[in-house]
Amino acid sequence: MDDPSVRENGSTFSSCQQDWIEAQDLLKRKVIAEDDFTWTIPSHDSSPQEGSKSEKLKHIGGVDISFLKEDPSIACAALVILDADTLNVVHEEFDVTKLQIPYVPGFLAFREAPVLLGLLDKLKHGAHPFYPQLLMVDGNGLLHPQGFGLACHLGVLANLPTIGIGKNLHHVDGLTQSSVRQCLEARENCDKDLIPLIGKSRNIWGTAMRSSPGSSKPIYISTGHRISLNSAIRIVKLCCKFRVPEPIRQVMLLV
Repeated sequence: MDDPSVRENGSTFSSCQQDWIEAQDLLKRKVIAEDDFTWTIPSHDSSPQEGSKSEKLKHIGGVDISFLKEDPSIACAALVILDADTLNVVHEEFDVTKLQIPYVPGFLAFREAPVLLGLLDKLKHGAHPFYPQLLMVDGNGLLHPQGFGLACHLGVLANLPTIGIGKNLHHVDGLTQSSVRQCLEARENCDKDLIPLIGKSRNIWGTAMRSSPGSSKPIYISTGHRISLNSAIRIVKLCCKFRVPEPIRQVMLLV
């Protein structure tokens, strides 16, 4: 016999997903996929940079969330702030909370973004001196089935330049993890650190970066908001001591 409560819950969930799709579409229109910041990117050489920009990138944030194995609805969210010159952690924020929204593929941001935005708001309302000028997100930006991942979502809502750092590849527009790794391991690419992620549509979704010599496990970089892919790559390179850039590696150590 048909259970009315199942029909009702299913209908409510479908309605919720439709709301998410509409909200995602509205936010996606606000994404800026080019450089829109006033600071300069640190450089290891003495070549002149943008003369009109006197401010230098000083504070880079990294965000991540982990979940209890016993209860996946209990989340520990963390934000770290690193000094862009030394890559030392200068500030940390945490929050442990119970999430009411379930995980739905393609809509991760609706589950995780509110908690992470809360950590940023805590710094902003406290007029904290280490508020990030740039945020690295353990997740994807434009490299996403809907072209709007967690890094985009956070960037638009927080109005911050954001970079998505994926450790695994979303299968988007014909791209697959195995094909990208084969491309990196091909003889003609063995000395290359970067492979553009070009889909069947010829759209460039991001880049696969071999961040440590000889590694067959790249990281996947994509624009989140208010930064170009080229600038995102430059900053990620500056932040890599190991496979994962330091803002993400340090926040992963906390959660």
